[in-house]
Amino acid sequence: MTKRPNILLTGTPGVGKTTLGKELAARTGLTFVNIGELAHEGQYYDGYDEEYQCPILDEDRVVDELDQKLVEGGVIIDYHGCDLFPERWFHIVVVLRTDNTQLYTRLESRGYTGKKLQDNVQCEIFQTIYEEAMEAYSEEIVHQLPSNTPEDLEKNLEQLILWTEQWMKDHN
Repeated sequence: MTKRPNILLTGTPGVGKTTLGKELAARTGLTFVNIGELAHEGQYYDGYDEEYQCPILDEDRVVDELDQKLVEGGVIIDYHGCDLFPERWFHIVVVLRTDNTQLYTRLESRGYTGKKLQDNVQCEIFQTIYEEAMEAYSEEIVHQLPSNTPEDLEKNLEQLILWTEQWMKDHN
Protein backbone atom coordinates (compact mmCIF):
# COMPACT_ATOMS: atom_id res chain seq x y z
CA MET A 1 0.00 0.00 0.00
CA THR A 2 1.29 3.41 -0.94
CA LYS A 3 2.02 5.86 1.88
CA ARG A 4 1.28 9.01 -0.14
CA PRO A 5 -1.63 9.65 -2.48
CA ASN A 6 -1.58 10.10 -6.25
CA ILE A 7 -3.55 13.07 -7.60
CA LEU A 8 -4.68 13.69 -11.16
CA LEU A 9 -5.22 17.34 -12.11
CA THR A 10 -7.12 17.48 -15.37
CA GLY A 11 -9.23 19.89 -17.39
CA THR A 12 -9.23 21.81 -20.63
CA PRO A 13 -5.92 23.50 -21.56
CA GLY A 14 -5.72 26.90 -19.84
CA VAL A 15 -7.70 26.10 -16.67
CA GLY A 16 -4.68 26.30 -14.34
CA LYS A 17 -3.58 22.69 -13.84
CA THR A 18 0.14 23.40 -13.98
CA THR A 19 -0.01 26.42 -11.68
CA LEU A 20 -2.04 24.46 -9.11
CA GLY A 21 0.06 21.31 -9.49
CA LYS A 22 3.44 22.98 -9.04
CA GLU A 23 2.27 24.92 -5.98
CA LEU A 24 0.59 21.85 -4.47
CA ALA A 25 3.79 19.84 -4.95
CA ALA A 26 5.84 22.62 -3.34
CA ARG A 27 3.53 22.70 -0.30
CA THR A 28 3.02 18.93 0.16
CA GLY A 29 6.31 17.40 -0.96
CA LEU A 30 4.53 15.30 -3.58
CA THR A 31 6.20 14.88 -6.98
CA PHE A 32 4.77 16.98 -9.82
CA VAL A 33 4.68 15.49 -13.33
CA ASN A 34 3.48 17.55 -16.29
CA ILE A 35 2.69 15.01 -19.03
CA GLY A 36 3.43 17.51 -21.82
CA GLU A 37 6.93 18.13 -20.44
CA LEU A 38 7.53 14.42 -19.80
CA ALA A 39 6.51 13.60 -23.38
CA HIS A 40 8.72 16.36 -24.76
CA GLU A 41 11.77 15.27 -22.72
CA GLY A 42 11.35 11.58 -23.61
CA GLN A 43 10.04 12.21 -27.14
CA TYR A 44 6.97 10.08 -26.35
CA TYR A 45 5.21 10.97 -29.57
CA ASP A 46 3.38 9.00 -32.19
CA GLY A 47 3.30 11.48 -35.08
CA TYR A 48 2.11 15.03 -35.59
CA ASP A 49 -1.41 16.45 -35.81
CA GLU A 50 -1.40 18.96 -38.67
CA GLU A 51 -4.90 20.25 -37.88
CA TYR A 52 -4.05 21.19 -34.28
CA GLN A 53 -0.36 21.88 -34.97
CA CYS A 54 0.89 19.66 -32.15
CA PRO A 55 2.59 16.30 -31.60
CA ILE A 56 0.43 13.22 -30.92
CA LEU A 57 1.14 11.66 -27.52
CA ASP A 58 2.27 8.03 -27.44
CA GLU A 59 0.00 7.11 -24.52
CA ASP A 60 1.37 3.59 -24.04
CA ARG A 61 4.94 4.82 -23.65
CA VAL A 62 3.83 7.52 -21.18
CA VAL A 63 1.93 4.99 -19.07
CA ASP A 64 4.87 2.55 -19.15
CA GLU A 65 7.26 5.34 -18.13
CA LEU A 66 5.13 6.38 -15.15
CA ASP A 67 3.76 3.08 -13.87
CA GLN A 68 6.41 2.30 -11.23
CA LYS A 69 6.42 5.89 -9.94
CA LEU A 70 2.64 5.82 -9.44
CA VAL A 71 2.67 2.40 -7.79
CA GLU A 72 5.04 3.93 -5.21
CA GLY A 73 2.68 6.91 -4.70
CA GLY A 74 3.07 10.58 -3.92
CA VAL A 75 2.65 11.85 -7.48
CA ILE A 76 0.61 14.73 -8.93
CA ILE A 77 -0.12 14.23 -12.63
CA ASP A 78 -1.05 17.26 -14.78
CA TYR A 79 -2.71 16.51 -18.14
CA HIS A 80 -5.68 17.70 -20.19
CA GLY A 81 -6.86 14.14 -20.79
CA CYS A 82 -7.54 11.47 -18.25
CA ASP A 83 -8.88 8.24 -19.74
CA LEU A 84 -5.40 7.08 -20.82
CA PHE A 85 -4.30 6.55 -17.20
CA PRO A 86 -5.15 3.35 -15.28
CA GLU A 87 -7.90 3.81 -12.70
CA ARG A 88 -5.74 2.11 -10.03
CA TRP A 89 -3.22 4.96 -10.16
CA PHE A 90 -5.28 7.72 -8.54
CA HIS A 91 -6.79 8.41 -5.15
CA ILE A 92 -8.41 11.66 -6.28
CA VAL A 93 -9.14 13.16 -9.70
CA VAL A 94 -9.59 16.94 -9.81
CA VAL A 95 -11.22 18.49 -12.87
CA LEU A 96 -10.53 22.23 -12.94
CA ARG A 97 -13.23 24.37 -14.55
CA THR A 98 -12.93 27.93 -15.89
CA ASP A 99 -15.48 30.43 -17.15
CA ASN A 100 -15.53 30.29 -20.98
CA THR A 101 -14.78 33.97 -21.51
CA GLN A 102 -11.71 33.75 -19.26
CA LEU A 103 -10.61 30.52 -20.86
CA TYR A 104 -10.88 32.06 -24.33
CA THR A 105 -8.67 34.96 -23.25
CA ARG A 106 -6.11 32.65 -21.59
CA LEU A 107 -5.85 30.40 -24.64
CA GLU A 108 -5.69 33.34 -27.04
CA SER A 109 -2.78 34.78 -25.03
CA ARG A 110 -1.00 31.41 -25.47
CA GLY A 111 -1.31 31.77 -29.23
CA TYR A 112 -4.25 29.41 -29.75
CA THR A 113 -6.27 30.36 -32.84
CA GLY A 114 -8.98 29.04 -35.13
CA LYS A 115 -10.20 25.47 -34.67
CA LYS A 116 -7.81 24.73 -31.80
CA LEU A 117 -9.12 27.73 -29.82
CA GLN A 118 -12.78 27.02 -30.61
CA ASP A 119 -12.54 23.29 -29.87
CA ASN A 120 -10.91 23.86 -26.49
CA VAL A 121 -13.54 26.41 -25.44
CA GLN A 122 -16.30 24.05 -26.62
CA CYS A 123 -14.65 21.23 -24.67
CA GLU A 124 -15.06 23.37 -21.53
CA ILE A 125 -18.64 24.40 -22.37
CA PHE A 126 -19.71 20.77 -22.85
CA GLN A 127 -17.84 19.52 -19.75
CA THR A 128 -16.00 17.01 -21.93
CA ILE A 129 -13.11 16.39 -19.53
CA TYR A 130 -15.44 16.07 -16.52
CA GLU A 131 -17.55 13.49 -18.35
CA GLU A 132 -14.41 11.64 -19.45
CA ALA A 133 -13.24 11.55 -15.81
CA MET A 134 -16.63 10.33 -14.57
CA GLU A 135 -16.49 7.46 -17.11
CA ALA A 136 -12.84 6.56 -16.45
CA TYR A 137 -12.80 6.65 -12.63
CA SER A 138 -15.01 5.87 -9.68
CA GLU A 139 -17.43 8.78 -9.17
CA GLU A 140 -16.43 9.10 -5.50
CA ILE A 141 -12.92 10.24 -6.38
CA VAL A 142 -13.82 12.74 -9.16
CA HIS A 143 -14.23 16.37 -8.07
CA GLN A 144 -14.76 19.62 -10.00
CA LEU A 145 -13.16 22.81 -8.70
CA PRO A 146 -13.56 26.35 -10.05
CA SER A 147 -10.37 27.92 -11.40
CA ASN A 148 -11.16 31.51 -12.35
CA THR A 149 -9.39 33.75 -9.82
CA PRO A 150 -6.30 33.82 -7.60
CA GLU A 151 -8.75 33.26 -4.70
CA ASP A 152 -9.97 30.05 -6.36
CA LEU A 153 -6.36 28.89 -6.69
CA GLU A 154 -5.72 29.54 -3.00
CA LYS A 155 -8.96 27.78 -1.95
CA ASN A 156 -8.17 24.79 -4.17
CA LEU A 157 -4.67 24.56 -2.72
CA GLU A 158 -6.01 24.66 0.84
CA GLN A 159 -8.62 21.98 0.07
CA LEU A 160 -6.13 19.67 -1.62
CA ILE A 161 -3.50 20.13 1.10
CA LEU A 162 -6.09 19.22 3.76
CA TRP A 163 -7.28 16.27 1.68
CA THR A 164 -3.66 15.05 1.24
CA GLU A 165 -2.91 15.36 4.97
CA GLN A 166 -6.11 13.48 5.85
CA TRP A 167 -5.40 10.77 3.31
CA MET A 168 -1.93 10.22 4.77
CA LYS A 169 -3.34 10.03 8.31
CA ASP A 170 -5.95 7.52 7.20
CA HIS A 171 -3.49 5.32 5.26
CA ASN A 172 -0.39 5.25 7.49
